[in-house]
Formats: sequence, structure tokens, C-alpha cells
Amino acid sequence: MHTQTLTIIRGKVHSLLSLPVYGLQRWRGHKGIHRTDIPTCQPQRTGFSRRSYTISTVSYSTQDNKMAKQIQARRLEGVDKNIWVDLVGLAAQYKTVNLGQGFPDFPPPHFVREAFAKAITEEPHELNQYTRAFGHPKLVQNLAKLYGQLLVQDLDPFCNVLVSVGAYGALFCAFQAFVDEGDEVIIIEPFFDCYEPMTKMAGGKCVYIPLRPKPTDEGESMTSENWRLDTSELAAKITKQTKILVLNTPNNPLGKVFSREELEEIADICVKHNVICFSDEVYEWLVYDGNQHVRIASLPGMWERTITIGSAGKTFGATGWKVGWALGPDNLLQHLRTVHQNSIYHCATGAQEAVAQGFQVELERLGKADCYFVQLRGALQKKRDLLHRCLSEVGMKPVKPQGSYFMMADISDFKTEVPPPSDPSVSYDYHFVKWMMIHKQLSAIPISAFCSTEHKNLFQNFIRFCFVKEDSTLESAEKILKNWKTDLKL
Repeated sequence: MHTQTLTIIRGKVHSLLSLPVYGLQRWRGHKGIHRTDIPTCQPQRTGFSRRSYTISTVSYSTQDNKMAKQIQARRLEGVDKNIWVDLVGLAAQYKTVNLGQGFPDFPPPHFVREAFAKAITEEPHELNQYTRAFGHPKLVQNLAKLYGQLLVQDLDPFCNVLVSVGAYGALFCAFQAFVDEGDEVIIIEPFFDCYEPMTKMAGGKCVYIPLRPKPTDEGESMTSENWRLDTSELAAKITKQTKILVLNTPNNPLGKVFSREELEEIADICVKHNVICFSDEVYEWLVYDGNQHVRIASLPGMWERTITIGSAGKTFGATGWKVGWALGPDNLLQHLRTVHQNSIYHCATGAQEAVAQGFQVELERLGKADCYFVQLRGALQKKRDLLHRCLSEVGMKPVKPQGSYFMMADISDFKTEVPPPSDPSVSYDYHFVKWMMIHKQLSAIPISAFCSTEHKNLFQNFIRFCFVKEDSTLESAEKILKNWKTDLKL
């Protein structure tokens, strides 16, 4: 009788995360299969070098046949590590005040919640079933109407708009649609952390260019406006293999809002070198101090080469609904639709209906005092200013953001109280965040999670806080920071 043996060869990387759960369940229940090892989610220490990757194999041994093959696809190599799992676990373990993760702890506006409830409970019940795969008709029509005004384009709702499972899903479709083996993708640092793995999984090569802060005068507070992109350095990064430039404005985690002048310089380079732009603009409504959000697709020569990404989660404070969209010319968007229909396929109908009704309400009062976007911006600016003051008082040097709902803070003056880690492979910001969670019960995110290995040294003295929180949450954080200030005798 033939027998089969499952063998897992484990190394330094989390190889076992690549082993599908359904596969394990199938193997466990299969007669005649003997498990020589039970996979876990913990990394195994070995003598392998840092650069080595784990190869997981399945060996099938019979009297007549011996075969071994790698389980996971090679495109997963180097993208399997994620600090979020570790930090979220620590936050729960130490019951921290969570200013780390970027989601509101207050409800979405009542008119979208009521629309969602009505969509899934009232007859007829068709909104509990599939809708148009590329976007619920009512939603794409309202998006086309809104962004047609903002981009000064005549948008066809069925050709120029794609609705996907959050901005994440729209970005995934874009990377899969346009990035091929060997293509170079320019990523501006610090960056939202999915850009790098999405590039690599598509077979592309990441080319990084960091924003760098201009020196400030003595006693002057730093803002995100101080961080600038050197466009001559950007131009020097362009090669024959350059295909995509990823732009994020307002930026996560920095909160930088790129000015029209900066965007025009980026646009000139894209046009000159025939580069496609993925413009991630999910925080478009969250811009403070009179700054203006400029959409790069509205600049000369850019509509025809730009995929603009938006998010209902960020727009209406409903991140769990996972409704996002991509806007662009039909000749580009058709390729995103191909990826979408063969992977994601569909986004929750009830959520799309609620978002559609939300935009319908806001279209009628856009820019007016009772507009939700205007009210949210005002409320978040007050929360931003509160957090900025509290962080300053405890001795951190916060970078006041022009937009988004994140704030970076310089922690370099804390190295006496929190000495650098003894392990040189651990960045100071990561070490500091873990220390703060354990000893102060306050969560943040290390900025090294948002940058490349080659540029971590530029950012390892910064951490990120999120201020899209209830006043009570921010007051709890303020209390922690005040007690910390007392302990430091400042």
C-alpha cells in the first residue's frame, strides 16, 4: 500500500504563513498521510543568513515515485513579514490607548449608517445580492458626477470608474494590471506599506526616493510642508525600465500635502518619460490650515496617464465597509477591470448603496458649512492640535501634518530614558514603540514600517500617531502624556 509523507523544511522566515490553512485541514483528515511536523505561526531560529529565504516543500514518497516541490509561490518571498501582527497583539496584551492603528473609534455619519441599514433590511431585498461587478450603478454615477467636477473631466460612470474592495483592492488591481517582471516602480518615502509588497508580488522592482526635511529655525516647529521631494533626484531615478510612479497625497504617515508646484514638477517628469502615475488620494477631504488638495490627474498631460485611488472608508469613517474606487481613462481602467473580474469580482452591494447615498447627500451641499467633509475637517484639525500640544509638552518633536489623520513625532531626545536596543538589527523607533506600549500603555507605529531598508536610518527616530479618535480616547492619551511629563520632571 502506498504511503505519503508531508515534510516541512523551515528556515528563518515565517515560511509557515505561506501554508494554506485549508490545505492543512485537508492533509490532516486524509487517510494514509502521516504528519512529521505540525506547522505553527512562529518563526524558527536557524543558522541561515538574513538574506536566505525559506523553502517549504511537500515530499511525496511512494514505492515508485519521489517528488519534492516548493509549496508557496516565489512571489511571496521577502513580503511575508508584517509588524502589524506583532504590534496589534501587544496593544491588546497591554490594554493600551490605541493611537497606532488608522481607523476612527467613533461611528460614521448617521445618514450613511441609516442608508446601509435600510439597504439590507427593507424590501425588495435585491441589495443583499450581487450588483454590477465593476461598481453599483448608483455609486459609479455619483462618483462620476463628483469627480467630473473636481477633475474637470466628462466622466463616463461605466468606463472611467471602478469600484473595488477598498482602496487596497483598487491598488492591488492597478499593480497587477500594469507592473510586469522587471518593471521599475518609483515609491516616495515614507510610504503606505502595501506599495512595496504589491510591486514585488507583481514582479516589479521598487525604486525608492525619500522626502527630506528642510532645516528649521531655532524654536520653529516642524510641519509636513518642511519635507520636500528633490525632483532632480527623482529625474535621476528614471530609467528605460521605469513604468510607474506611486504618489500619495495627503501622505500616510507624514501628512504632507503636495503643493501644485510640486505636483507640476512630478507631472512634467511623468509626461517626459511616459510614466504612469498611481495617485493614492484617500485622505483628499482631510486637509487643514487652508491648504488645498490638488489632484495630479487634473494637471496638463496627466489624466491620460493617471489612476486615481479613493476610499469610502476614509471619506465617511467606515473603514470596515471596504469600499474603494479607481478613476482613470478607459484605456487604462479596462486592465484593472480584467484583474478585478478575475480576482476580487465584487464589492458588498449594501455598502455600495450606502456610500452612493452618502455622496448624493454631500453633492448637494459640497463646500457649504453643513457639508460633512467640511465639518469633519474642522473637528479633526482640533484633535490634531490637541495631540500636537501634548506630544510637545512631553518632550517629543511632533511634525504638524497638513493633511490626513496621522502625525509623526521625533523621539531622538528620549535616548537617555529609552536607550537604543542592543541588537543593531532592531530599529530605534520599533524598540521605542514596544517600550512605550509596555511601560506607558500608549500605542504608536514605528516609521521604519513605512520605508525601505536602505533608508531606514533617515526615519528611525520617528513614530506615527493617529488622531481620528473620540475625544475621550485622546483625553486618555493626554493623561498618560501628562503623567509621563511629571515622571520626566519637565
